[in-house]
Amino acid sequence: MKKTYIVASRGSKLAVIQSEAVIKALSQLHPDIKFELKLITTEGDKDRRTALWDLKTSGFFTSQVEDALVSGKADSTGSPQADLAVHSFKDLPTEMPEQLIIAAVCKREFPEDCLITAKAISSIDEFPPSAKIGTSSLRRVVQIKKLRSDLQPTPIRGNVPTRIRLLKEGKFDAIVLARAGLERLGMGSEISICFEPEKFIPAPAQGALAVQTRAGNGELNKLVLGIDDEVSRLEAMAERQILVTTRCGCHAPVGAFAKITGVNIRICAFISDAEGGNFIRREIEGPAIDAQCLGEKLANQMLDAGGREILKKLEGCEKK
Repeated sequence: MKKTYIVASRGSKLAVIQSEAVIKALSQLHPDIKFELKLITTEGDKDRRTALWDLKTSGFFTSQVEDALVSGKADSTGSPQADLAVHSFKDLPTEMPEQLIIAAVCKREFPEDCLITAKAISSIDEFPPSAKIGTSSLRRVVQIKKLRSDLQPTPIRGNVPTRIRLLKEGKFDAIVLARAGLERLGMGSEISICFEPEKFIPAPAQGALAVQTRAGNGELNKLVLGIDDEVSRLEAMAERQILVTTRCGCHAPVGAFAKITGVNIRICAFISDAEGGNFIRREIEGPAIDAQCLGEKLANQMLDAGGREILKKLEGCEKK
């Protein structure tokens, strides 16, 4: 009988596709091992109405999955818990349970945001005045307002197909989504405009998949390391260092994008107030091996430029 590992995942269509991709990659490397998917309902799956920027807790889409991984034992029904979990890396809080590690970061594609529009356009300048743009992210809100101050960012919740349906029903003139999710769902043809990530800065680690395991499971961790992509890990960890150093809540208007070219990494990031009136953007470049140190340095530059004052005023952000 094959050795079996239980893979925990959210139950959304996108999360399942992502987890199945990880299972496929692991199975190709280890055909003698069975990886079995276990779906878990998170708070984010239950609450589909609250705007994400109004949430008071972190780990909205990950905590219940992590709980299954931390226990590692059968639950009260006798059903096995989990040996590893697959997350959209951008959803994971920077503070994880001490028993857990990120054993692998899969190769990242499409870190950028994109627009799906109700009517075909080739530029954001073609929107009518006060066009309604659906988004669940304050980070996107402030950047939309910087592109055109008359545009009206409006809260939207639900999975990707639900959001697209609301758009087609005329509730919005456009919606902003992560390109990676659309591409994984096979819905890339719906995209109207892709933003350049250096100009419309994505969420830290957007587009990356993180495989989480228990730190003490050395045998499994060695297996999972086989699907780790070093470049994607360095880029994602540099971006997440912005969150670690600023100590801001995961819903604050903060973005980061890192790109490795050759032996160097370039990181751009921003911190903003909720209205986008005080928008602090900085960038840094240096050796890729120093990715997280560079991320820390960049974050401190933004804090020193007024970021601390911004974050003190934002609910859910810790004071430095």
